[in-house]
Amino acid sequence: MKITKIFTFDSSHMLDGHDGKCQNLHGHTYSLEITVSDGLIEAGAKAGMVMDFADLKTIVKQTVIEPFDHAFIYHGGNARESQIAALLEGWQMKTLRLNRRTTAENLSVEIFGRLKSAGLPVCSVKLWETPTSCAEYEGN
Repeated sequence: MKITKIFTFDSSHMLDGHDGKCQNLHGHTYSLEITVSDGLIEAGAKAGMVMDFADLKTIVKQTVIEPFDHAFIYHGGNARESQIAALLEGWQMKTLRLNRRTTAENLSVEIFGRLKSAGLPVCSVKLWETPTSCAEYEGN
């Protein structure tokens, strides 16, 4: 059995060295679909549920939304992106360092890993960067 909950957050990023507009610092209102898969709870107040949507919301908010929302997300292995992050941090602005390039594909993998590490039985993460473009990661 699977359930899905949708979230949104706003972040900025850039893809240094990209051969298109995304090389520039820009932002997105991301839409995030989290799907979890597990057996149904058999007894108690949550019987018949994979998990309570409220519990799912709490975990996703703490693990993903709070660190990502309104942050400059950057690839810590990229010198230019790291310089921009240092400047922003000097102004007490929110940044989030990742160990990978901040493509929608890589962000979906990052988010999946964070949720798995938090103990969530996540089976897929779909991250919409625009209303018509998304990346989906289904863990193995």
